[in-house]
Amino acid sequence: MQLQFNLPSQFSKDAYQYGERSSGETHGVVLTKPHVVNLILDLARYTQDRALGSMRILEPACGTGAFLVPAVERLLMAARRDGVKAADLGQQVVAYDIDAQHVAASRSAVVKVLQGQEVPTKVARRLAEQWVREGDFLLAQDGPFDVVVGNPPYIRIEQLAPSLQAEYRRRYTSLYDRADLYVAFIERGLDLLKPDGVLSFICADRWILNRYGAPLRKRVNERFKVHAYIDLHQASPFESEVIAYPSIFAIGPGKSERVLVGSMLTASPEECAAMKLAMQDDRSSHSGVSLAVHETWFQGDEPWVLSSPQHLETLRLLESRFPSLEADGATRVRIGVATGNDKIFIVNEDVDIESSRLVPLVKREDIHQGRIENAKRFVINTFDAQGKLIDLTRYPRLARYLDSHEDSIRKRHVAQKNSAGWFRTIDRVYPELVSVPKLLVPDIAGSNEVAFEEGQFHPHHNLYFIISSAWDLEVLGGLLSSKVALFFIWSYAVKMRGGYLRFQAQYLRRIRLPRPVDVPAKLQNAIRTAFRKRDFQKLDGLALQAYGLKTLPDFDFVDTRT
Repeated sequence: MQLQFNLPSQFSKDAYQYGERSSGETHGVVLTKPHVVNLILDLARYTQDRALGSMRILEPACGTGAFLVPAVERLLMAARRDGVKAADLGQQVVAYDIDAQHVAASRSAVVKVLQGQEVPTKVARRLAEQWVREGDFLLAQDGPFDVVVGNPPYIRIEQLAPSLQAEYRRRYTSLYDRADLYVAFIERGLDLLKPDGVLSFICADRWILNRYGAPLRKRVNERFKVHAYIDLHQASPFESEVIAYPSIFAIGPGKSERVLVGSMLTASPEECAAMKLAMQDDRSSHSGVSLAVHETWFQGDEPWVLSSPQHLETLRLLESRFPSLEADGATRVRIGVATGNDKIFIVNEDVDIESSRLVPLVKREDIHQGRIENAKRFVINTFDAQGKLIDLTRYPRLARYLDSHEDSIRKRHVAQKNSAGWFRTIDRVYPELVSVPKLLVPDIAGSNEVAFEEGQFHPHHNLYFIISSAWDLEVLGGLLSSKVALFFIWSYAVKMRGGYLRFQAQYLRRIRLPRPVDVPAKLQNAIRTAFRKRDFQKLDGLALQAYGLKTLPDFDFVDTRT
């Protein structure tokens, strides 16, 4: 009898079309290397020396079988040793995928493994169909499980069909803000564990630090025990090249007390084997593998700052002594304007549009060694002074320009949501912001590249900006350009390949600062002068004085300050 596990009737297959990456692969599909898979299975304690024939394992997004095949191989070896027939293993494995082709490929791979172990073809096919199900794991009813393993899909929540997104958000409290879908997979997988079960995933690490991961961190910190965490920032654990910031973790019910935190440089077969031994012995002797023991863990929705205990001690000391960047109520971090189509909404000075609709714009590429070069580019302002869309009949030249690009403008998501306001930019443009002095900070950089903008431009979306009525902005810029300020960003921010960091508002707001009145005038003058000269070595020393520090723990970063 053929088993059927179909997608929920209320959602068509079109709801699961996430598009393709530039490589041609489907969004969310990233294959894990076999030796990395084996390490994850080991961390989940799904090893053949255990009675796997009486355990249940779940793979919630099986793809073409990267985790499923080695798991079945382990199951068959354990079952044969324990005298359990393959035909009796129908309830021991559950795997889901929404893609019919993936389901077919996984079933075929499982049948091949079973046949290789002399399981009759009829039994092999029945098991494959019973184990591998075409369906949406996040909407399925199943469990509980002893083990949950896999590589959940990397899909931004806004890529989902609105109806599907709404249903996921209704079910999963961890889908907060602009969370990636893997967050819901973690939440659901953990909830399906037996009391002594283990979930072990490889996935992006953003949730452990950023804003959208807060509800999931709180859930894990309050209800679950983190057994191990492995940082793979510098490694290549996947079969294809992807811009991901991966990690491996093993979590089960309980309370975190003593957590093993490791890292691997390459995630090679040798390093994975060494990491397995290191986790068993609480120490590492391999040059590419490091391991630390965290005797205490984090509380509530605190970000998981998984640097060394010395780094964490210094971070907590600074946070106990100094207020955050925005704590004074007079300092604000903001992001520049997003248009939805820069090629159309950012123009040069010779464009045939009413000058009152053009606002001077600065982009990251206009900043060189802290100086801003006027590229004479402008962003089109489609809003009036009250924040309402302008009447295009009052601006015939702008209307002609927009009409000539109407097809492209209407394709933007913001235009499809509001056809009457089809010509608006995603964000409102604030002409009054141009004359306000501000500090500019690029979104992605190796280190804190802070520039002072005296009040001539509106920032673009690839720049964050800081305004303050409490600080001399050049003094503030000097402190924010120092290694002390970078230490906060380095501790909390998402780390990208090549050692680069994201300088997003949520991380900039983590920076702690002395109050302006607590920085002596002589020291302020020295900081201002060093900032103007771009003397970062001098700024680093002056910042230590301002914070009352003798030194900072060493931390690796790409010094792109110029």
